[in-house]
Amino acid sequence: MTDISVPCWNDVDIEELCNGVRLIAFDLDNTLARSKKPMKDDMAECFSALTSLIDVAVITGGKYALLKSQVVERLTGQANRSHLHLMPTSGTRYYRWGGSDWAPVFAHDLSADDRAKAYESLERNAREQGIWLTHVWGERIEDRGSQITFSALGQLAPIEAKEAWDPTNEKKNRLARAVAADLPHLEVRPGGASSVDISEKNVDKSFAVRELADILGITVAQIVFVGDRMDPDGNDYPAAKAGTRAVKVTCPNDTVKLCGGIIASLSR
Repeated sequence: MTDISVPCWNDVDIEELCNGVRLIAFDLDNTLARSKKPMKDDMAECFSALTSLIDVAVITGGKYALLKSQVVERLTGQANRSHLHLMPTSGTRYYRWGGSDWAPVFAHDLSADDRAKAYESLERNAREQGIWLTHVWGERIEDRGSQITFSALGQLAPIEAKEAWDPTNEKKNRLARAVAADLPHLEVRPGGASSVDISEKNVDKSFAVRELADILGITVAQIVFVGDRMDPDGNDYPAAKAGTRAVKVTCPNDTVKLCGGIIASLSR
């Protein structure tokens, strides 16, 4: 299948984008907020307002606890939680509001054997490629149950260090290719600024949007997906390939402006 060219947020026709849309889905890091940081006030207000108008999903490579601290705990009084769909660990898990708390709908956890193989391959290949660094912030490899995540600088690395480590994505793309060759039965993809994620085969953001469409009784083509990693090696790109109305942003400030246009269109 040929590559898809995903338009930038300021090149899309908002009215056309919103015509017949049933769900707005977002990546998290560098789309709604900076890596592991909570949404800023303007983003929290726009995001909350959007949930009062339409179903909204967040599909992120991050774990559930981060999704809660970055998004859920920043919701304003305007938010309609029953319209919000949380899909952490690249959509391998799904949570919905149950009236008083968030309840799991499904989880596609890796087997103990696959988790062990993922750990071994990540460490061996990272060492061979010279990116198993001596000094890191926190864990290098994290077991998220349904996903194994390698963070070259550690899970707690400062945002500035993460963003400066691999600006061309070459390092994490190379590591992902090497690990994928070791583990062809699993899904291996570049994650955030300095990470690589491993999950069940074909369980990625394309799986997430298809599952969500099926559960909600809509089509994938009725979903707008907003993300910053829309290049063919990016972890948001599978959602574009699945047939969503994909839109590329470069930072949360772009997303705030895009959301403002979407809210205005949906409110008419």
